[in-house]
Amino acid sequence: MLYVLYFSLVENGQLPDPAEWAVLDVVNYFKAVGFEEQANAFQDQEIDGKSLLLMTRNDVLTGLSLKLGPALKIYEYHVKPLQTQHLKNNTS
Repeated sequence: MLYVLYFSLVENGQLPDPAEWAVLDVVNYFKAVGFEEQANAFQDQEIDGKSLLLMTRNDVLTGLSLKLGPALKIYEYHVKPLQTQHLKNNTS
C-alpha cells in the first residue's frame, strides 16, 4: 500500500509507533491511504500521533467536521486499528 512507501522506516514490517508521529506524519498517512481531502482536517486541528491515539469514535465523527461516510471509514479502518496495534505493542 502507499502508506508503506511513505513510511520508509518500517519496523518489523509495521509502521513506526504512531505515538511518535508529528502532525505532518498524521496528515501524510491519511493522504497516502486515500483520504487526501479529509487529511487537512487533521492538520487544521493539529492532531499529532499522540492525539490520534487518544481519539474516540465521536471525536472523529463530530470533532473533525468530516462527512459521515469518510469519518466512519477513517475511524474503523485506520484510527481504531492504529490504537489497537499501539496498545498491543506497548503491553507485551
